[in-house]
Amino acid sequence: MPQIAQLATTYASQVFWLLVFFGLIFFVIGRGMVPKVMATVDQRDKQIADDLSAAEAARAAADAEEEAWRVQENKRRAEAQALIASAKADAASATQASLDVASGKIEQTVSAAEARIAAARDAALTEIEGVAAEAAQDIVSRIAGLSVSAEQAQGAVKGVLANG
Repeated sequence: MPQIAQLATTYASQVFWLLVFFGLIFFVIGRGMVPKVMATVDQRDKQIADDLSAAEAARAAADAEEEAWRVQENKRRAEAQALIASAKADAASATQASLDVASGKIEQTVSAAEARIAAARDAALTEIEGVAAEAAQDIVSRIAGLSVSAEQAQGAVKGVLANG
């Protein structure tokens, strides 16, 4: 076979060109491009690590700020609760003072009304006694035909009213 016979004569030249191209590829890609790619990858890894550490520091600062805010918020909430309690106590004392004043006025009004009622009752009883005494005199003079004095009729009416 003639192809196999040519192999021995062309083998050395093929190995030579193979080594030339592999050497060229090695120096162009291996020595020229790969270090640049590796530098870019290393730079990217360094940037990612720096970004992660910056993010972690920012998160820690945010957590510290949030904790400080919560402490202030709790302090303000406690101050507000104290202010509300103070306002409630002030309002309760003002309301109690108003109630005391109103209660005093009501008691005065009630006692004045009770005094007027007692005076009106006494006046009504006196008038009733007078009318009853006159009626008793008139009834006694009509029925029995006797004459009774006004003092006697009033004494009788008072006695009946005191018993009844």
